[in-house]
Amino acid sequence: MSSNIVKLYLIKFSKWFNLVMPVIVLFYQDNGLSMQEIFWLKSIYSIAIVVMEIPSGYLADVWGRKSTLLLGAILGATGFAMYSFSFGFWAFAAAEIVLGLGHSFVSGADSALLYDTLKAQEREKEYIKQEGWITSSGNFAEAIAGVTGGLLATLSLRMPFYVQFAVASIAIPAAFLLNDPQIHTEKASKTFKAILKTIRQTFLHRELRSAILVSSFTGTASLTFAWFVQPYFKVAGLPLSLYGILWTLLNLSVGVSSMLSYKVESRLGQRNSLLLIIFGLTIGYLLAAWKISLAGIAILFAFYLFRGIAHPILKDYINRYTQSEVRATILSLRNFVIRINFAVIGPLLGYLTDRFNLGTALLTAGLSYVVVALFAALPLLSSKAKKETE
Repeated sequence: MSSNIVKLYLIKFSKWFNLVMPVIVLFYQDNGLSMQEIFWLKSIYSIAIVVMEIPSGYLADVWGRKSTLLLGAILGATGFAMYSFSFGFWAFAAAEIVLGLGHSFVSGADSALLYDTLKAQEREKEYIKQEGWITSSGNFAEAIAGVTGGLLATLSLRMPFYVQFAVASIAIPAAFLLNDPQIHTEKASKTFKAILKTIRQTFLHRELRSAILVSSFTGTASLTFAWFVQPYFKVAGLPLSLYGILWTLLNLSVGVSSMLSYKVESRLGQRNSLLLIIFGLTIGYLLAAWKISLAGIAILFAFYLFRGIAHPILKDYINRYTQSEVRATILSLRNFVIRINFAVIGPLLGYLTDRFNLGTALLTAGLSYVVVALFAALPLLSSKAKKETE
């Protein structure tokens, strides 16, 4: 059972070692796509994830996490294979749909399998540490891939996709060799109606509802801020040649803080950890809005450090109040809420940036986050953080 953790590292590596990101826009433009068509492709990808996010989590609880992770790994590799030999918008759109479905089958199931693997060995208190280390490995992989992908693109703009297919394929044997922990107290029902019942029961549970919402709002804030980084670089006057280097360093900072998140939670406890995360991210937004300059780039690093701390801790709070037989469904529900939130506020913040300026958008995002996150966190802030499910 302990070998599951090593295999989950490999799955995370294959997912985050993204060689195509540094040159994806150049690749699209080289194939005749306009910027509008490029953004449509990203919308198609997000829609594919949203459509299957919760059903895929539920299937992980019904079929087993190993089966859904294996399917997600196969779809992920297939999507990059399609990209490697495709030309034109509609062919790329088909590849984006396959990649989006692959992502949805992995998200939720991976964290659920990690928690239950530890729980089967009576080591669930190590979850924050293990989730943090696995998350940091993904960030380190993303950082290294940013440099490697750029070098491969000097040979050919398609070369990163060829190599990406090989990297994504690593997840297939890793998922195949996983072991599903046999600790479920009951088998999940196999009807779609049961999915709706699970969601309804989840939001009737005070602490679990709070954990999902605060984690989702924080995830949305982190994702949104990441899309502000490159515009911030541009407004601050950073030379284009330094974009890739700073992007790599930002991801490395997330990896380092994720590795240390379990120590933060152990030292501060649930209440103070929540307050640190919420106010840390909020102050990052507000300072970034106030000071857009080359010196202000230090603020981005501070935000990314808090971002790395938040992810493992908030996922652990969800797991504490979730039963094993619906764990993947609940974690997928979190990811679903993040995607829906981003789909709603992303265009609004983009409008504020275009209509006014970047600072206005950052200020709006920061103030909105602190209000909804504090409200959502109230039950957890008053809870003694005892696990309610075993």
